[in-house]
Amino acid sequence: NNAFAKKAIEKGADGLIAVAAGAGGHAGMMSPFALITEVRKFWDGPLILSGAMSKGEHIVAALAMGADMAYMGTRFIASQEAKASQAYKDSLVSSQASDIIYSNLFTGVHGNYLRSSIAAAGLDPDHLPFTDKNTMDFSGASTKAWRDIWGAGQSVSGIDSVESVQDIVTQLALEFTQAKNKLCALP
Repeated sequence: NNAFAKKAIEKGADGLIAVAAGAGGHAGMMSPFALITEVRKFWDGPLILSGAMSKGEHIVAALAMGADMAYMGTRFIASQEAKASQAYKDSLVSSQASDIIYSNLFTGVHGNYLRSSIAAAGLDPDHLPFTDKNTMDFSGASTKAWRDIWGAGQSVSGIDSVESVQDIVTQLALEFTQAKNKLCALP
């Protein structure tokens, strides 16, 4: 939130990562358009946008909005080099944005998780209870059940296969150049 960002700036932050709606794991709720606009009102330093990006054109859009960089997490979980389980990677490939569930049940802080992993844990993804983070206890063995609840962003919509990081980066660079050239050609 903006209060947290302002405190980070007061403490001498070198840059900020703006986590927008659709990000994997502990996600924000704000549209990236609104988030970047609000942060830029009080911060002119390095700003990285995170949330629901998996394509080169998404990086161009982040830059066009006023971010200096784009941060992709989920896209690189579905890489050959990632230490994630093959089942996790396969679930990323087979999922759509609508398969991402926003809940605070697992850590006490709202985050985005893969529907299939929630269902595999025996829970109903459409009827998860709300959790009070102040009453959560992570010291016991019961928390190990959550290790197979997989965080993911809505960017799963753009993940079609598990590839090497080199191939992903090469594809992102090609898509970035194509999108930038398309925008530059607009009248």
